[in-house]
Amino acid sequence: MRYLMLHCIDETATFDPAEDPGVPGSAAAQAMDAWVHEMEGTGVKQYGGHLRPAGEAVTVRVRDGAVLVSDGPFAETKEQIAGFDLLECAGRDAALEVAARHPTARIGTFELRPLP
Repeated sequence: MRYLMLHCIDETATFDPAEDPGVPGSAAAQAMDAWVHEMEGTGVKQYGGHLRPAGEAVTVRVRDGAVLVSDGPFAETKEQIAGFDLLECAGRDAALEVAARHPTARIGTFELRPLP
């Protein structure tokens, strides 16, 4: 079964550099590389990537035939989507295990959504 795993994180938070996967050479960056290597090697992680900061997002809506464009993310929340992974797992429990093993689960939140 395929799942979309959305990585959500508070972009304004500051983390111990060892816990920040964005700091090259940090323990978290090394753990992230190991997780990616393992998940790609087993075929679980099929695709994924980081996103630019939420402040660079553009929201598009069409209402009454008018295209409405707003700068920034749609949701006003503390945590924003920072990345995503497309997973192939045996089921929900396996997807939960993969998400829980991701290094940034300690500083962020993951949302898993099954794909049709």
